[in-house]
Amino acid sequence: MTIHKKGQAHWAGDIKRGKGTISTESGALKQQPYGFNTRFEGAAGTNPEELFGAAHAGCFSMALSLMLGEEGYTPESIDTTADVSLDKVEGGFAITKIALDSKVNVPNIDEAAFDKIIQKAKAGCPVSQLVKAEVTLNYQLN
Repeated sequence: MTIHKKGQAHWAGDIKRGKGTISTESGALKQQPYGFNTRFEGAAGTNPEELFGAAHAGCFSMALSLMLGEEGYTPESIDTTADVSLDKVEGGFAITKIALDSKVNVPNIDEAAFDKIIQKAKAGCPVSQLVKAEVTLNYQLN
């Protein structure tokens, strides 16, 4: 089974003064503005790293829920943040690190079992598998 989801981007102009929009097939994002100023200067709007971080956090949380369920646990909540680091490297810029921080509430689970499952989720998340950057995981079981 293959699932296809589309994201779209439009760009006009040079890198510093140009402007773009990002949209998703679902319409969750529709012509959301982005540009050099939203990526590097803190202006209002989004940027690829922020969107990637949201996608990674969402994917990891779903993977963790799946893997907990496979072991007979139902999480009450999973709150994950992905901090994406974009660094200047030789030849341009690269995403060098992604720090996942997850606060999880799962009734009736011991820490050793949870640690095994969450590490499996980190490795098994499809977005984690996609990235070449270092992915770290900090978590708190409530």
